[in-house]
Amino acid sequence: MNELLAFSGIVVALAIGAASPGPSFLMIARTAVSSGRKAGLAAALGMGLGGLLFATLALLGLTALLTAVPWLYAALKVGGGVYLLYLGIKIWRGAKAPLIEVGADVTAAAQAGWKAQLALGFGTQISNPKTAIVYGSVFAAFMPSTPALHFSIAVLLATLLIEAGWYAIVATVLSTPKSRQAYLRYKQWVDRSAGAVMAALGIKLALSANAQ
Repeated sequence: MNELLAFSGIVVALAIGAASPGPSFLMIARTAVSSGRKAGLAAALGMGLGGLLFATLALLGLTALLTAVPWLYAALKVGGGVYLLYLGIKIWRGAKAPLIEVGADVTAAAQAGWKAQLALGFGTQISNPKTAIVYGSVFAAFMPSTPALHFSIAVLLATLLIEAGWYAIVATVLSTPKSRQAYLRYKQWVDRSAGAVMAALGIKLALSANAQ
């Protein structure tokens, strides 16, 4: 397969996957409207780093290992599901807590807690081991049988840019004053809805381990 054609196929497939609704989108959306653009962008970078990790592991053969060892895949599903459930409960319980407004003179670290948001984005991204299988499937379909080093590096960089770039767009759009005002107006209902959906996705992921 021509390298350019293979690279294009991987980029398109990963872009479609990144844009698909799921816990990652939900987390970025809520972070952006509740904590602002810097927090949303930090979480988006965390998503990108999580995607980069999955892509690297896929290249190293993790997908084959998870397929060959079903109990390991099931254990990762349970672990990821518990993490999403924890996030959902945390969001639900904080629904009634007032959102502290911050001024422009507050430092970025104090305003956004960017390290915590980056870790949250990274953790949310890697909480779903199904993503590793998706990456492995895409790479198996499009990667050359003996990819050159420069090709593998290009794929890894593209993965980081696609994941982080898409969620950065989401964070930028949803951190506008209009979006923030709407969130403040309906914060309790938005947070409870987001928490419920996140928890439900976590339970669904954990229960899907029985299908292995």
